[in-house]
Amino acid sequence: MAKTAVIQTRVDPEIKQHAQAILKKLNISMSEAISIYLSQITLHNGIPFELKIPNDITAKTLRDADNGNELHPADSVDDLFKELDN
Repeated sequence: MAKTAVIQTRVDPEIKQHAQAILKKLNISMSEAISIYLSQITLHNGIPFELKIPNDITAKTLRDADNGNELHPADSVDDLFKELDN
């Protein structure tokens, strides 16, 4: 089947850049990734992952993180995991 349909969308440039870097490592073009996503929607008869509205606690935590509130500083990921293990 010939691929002739065109999709045009606006996305956050930073998200696009990060996605392109990941796709490059996977040797997949943005166009191929979008085709895979649309194929998965067709196969699953819906979005191929769970979409949920966060509960109040999760929503507050996400807002706090976005605003830089109540963040825990750590020098490295290893240090953070060591603290979590204690």
